[in-house]
Amino acid sequence: MKNPLVRVISLIALGVTALTTSLPAKETFVMVHGATAGGWEWKRCGNFLVEDGHTVYRATLTGLGERMHLSSPDNDLQTHINDVVNLILFEDLHDIVLTGHSYGGMVITGVMDRVPERIKHVVFLDAAVPQDGQSIWDIFGGQNPTGPRFADGFMQVPWVKPGDKPPHSMKQSIKCFNQPVSYKNPAALALPVTYVAFVPKDKSAEERAKTDKSWQNAVARGWTIRTFPGGHVAQQEDPRGVATLIAESVSDQNKPVAQ
Repeated sequence: MKNPLVRVISLIALGVTALTTSLPAKETFVMVHGATAGGWEWKRCGNFLVEDGHTVYRATLTGLGERMHLSSPDNDLQTHINDVVNLILFEDLHDIVLTGHSYGGMVITGVMDRVPERIKHVVFLDAAVPQDGQSIWDIFGGQNPTGPRFADGFMQVPWVKPGDKPPHSMKQSIKCFNQPVSYKNPAALALPVTYVAFVPKDKSAEERAKTDKSWQNAVARGWTIRTFPGGHVAQQEDPRGVATLIAESVSDQNKPVAQ
């Protein structure tokens, strides 16, 4: 006859295993900020994810944030894609949740194309969703890079004043905005992706969907579409809510949700 103590220990072990596997999986997030910002943009949102037990890497792109000393008109979109790819490779990250905001959508698109085998899920947060061979200016109608706002090869940030204390936005090379991205790797095209549109109170989701090329591209690819109430920097306005949203986008395995 089997020792009763052994049986009890076995049942306890099984119970612990069941409890552990029923808990939401803890993820590794790589978060990419938007134009002119820095990793600081994700600090509060990232801290909430860490409090929930996740691991968070907040990338800062070359020439911005605490890497402002590397500012150069020669920095381009490929420079920033390399930043994130190298972060993933040198930290030896696998099964990551790649998250990008605004211009960061261009960056993470290039990262998807380069290292899809390292990625578990992708979240575009009110982010640019380009077609293969497009630049961000192609998506938003293009701009003429002339005049004082585009002096010396940079796009100036008019709301940053001399003497402002960090963290704050920085001027950014024009090449980041007019360089096209590659998005044709079959493995990248097969990745599960969630597109989140931030919808301000004075606008309906239907209105945005009709005019937003990134939203339309996401729908055409069959991505899961979510909406979140807030302005374009909702991750700063409601960091707790956005942190929860990002985690849920992965834990629900990209199942369709009410918008």
